[in-house]
Amino acid sequence: QVQLVESGGGLVQAGGSLRLSCAASRTITGPSVTSWYRQAPRKQRELVASITSADIIIYEDPAKGRFTISRGDAKNTVYLQMSSLKAEDTGVYSCHYGTRRGVGGYWGQGTQVTVSS
Repeated sequence: QVQLVESGGGLVQAGGSLRLSCAASRTITGPSVTSWYRQAPRKQRELVASITSADIIIYEDPAKGRFTISRGDAKNTVYLQMSSLKAEDTGVYSCHYGTRRGVGGYWGQGTQVTVSS
């Protein structure tokens, strides 16, 4: 079992920045991927960005040009640096860790990001 703990959410004005963290209690053996998802009120959860255990990074449209995903030195923590935040970035941000993006694996409890316009 792997526990994921997200942190760093909060209330920020439009144009501001936040850095989210996703800390895993342990790493799994073999190739893996850590992904950030978000879910806005009354909308489906959407993939934001992913980083593999080989440090291959994939950004989805909501993140391109504004968000940066990275891994900490300890390798069990993944960050999502979010800049130029917009009201539409508001939602619960959750991280997923497993062998495939969003499938099986482990989910964190989520952290709320609220961007005021």
